Amino acid sequence: MLKSMTGFGRAQKEIDGYVITVELKSVNHRYFEFSSRVPRQYGFLDEKLKSYINGKVSRGKIECYVTIEALNTDTADVVVNHTLATAYVNALKEIAETYELKDDFGASTISRFPEVLVVRKSDEDEEKLWGYVQEVCSEAIDKFVAMREVEGSKMKDDIYSRGQFILDCVSYIEERSPQTVKEYNDKLVERVHELLGDVSLDESRILQEVAIYADKVAVAEETVRLRSHIEQLNTFISSDEPVGRKMDFLVQEINRETNTIGSKANDVDIARKVVDIKAEVEKIREQIQNIE
Repeated sequence: MLKSMTGFGRAQKEIDGYVITVELKSVNHRYFEFSSRVPRQYGFLDEKLKSYINGKVSRGKIECYVTIEALNTDTADVVVNHTLATAYVNALKEIAETYELKDDFGASTISRFPEVLVVRKSDEDEEKLWGYVQEVCSEAIDKFVAMREVEGSKMKDDIYSRGQFILDCVSYIEERSPQTVKEYNDKLVERVHELLGDVSLDESRILQEVAIYADKVAVAEETVRLRSHIEQLNTFISSDEPVGRKMDFLVQEINRETNTIGSKANDVDIARKVVDIKAEVEKIREQIQNIE
């Protein structure tokens, strides 16, 4: 199923004396880019989360937020993060000296800053804790992917309808193109009569000119390739694999064939259809930028 690169998922669960919350959100990105925010004492989770989530998501800028609260205080320690506490103290002293303020902060003030006091369960088993976090993360990812699929379904319908519109334009061009050759022939004969009067015409010469013109404005090859590209586009939007990059390349090819038709066709009506196709191609391109 087609998936958007925009998504959100959140899960919270109490497991074995921990309340664990995992929140995921993402926006479009050319590749997989991951960043996480976990409590400082659980920094070992960063790489595990990245690897696990990358196994479920192939593209997008992913942000992951994890909170872990230890409920069982009988087996928990409150640890001072001295590095961070020292940094806060130095910063407060600098503020006091710079602005000539009273240096009246105490331990209670420092303790209220984020992550200065850390609650950590004694003898925590990292692999066991990762198993808990992974369980919650799995629920968050399910919701995250589900949202991506809902958005992807809407994008699929939009791209399909625009592809059908392009095919309608291609059909018109295919019908109109031979008529332009006939019109050129009629105009050429009429012009020769205007210039030479009733003098007999060299029909072979006129047919030669018309043949040259017909070859110059022929767009059959381009319309056949356009139909093939749209068919492939429809295959991509029905795929279960990440196809965003492939679709981006395919849209470039659709645009190239359309430009070629526009440069060949010496006809106002075909030119208008070319403009219509290019407008739809640009809208499809915008959609594809957010497809995984």
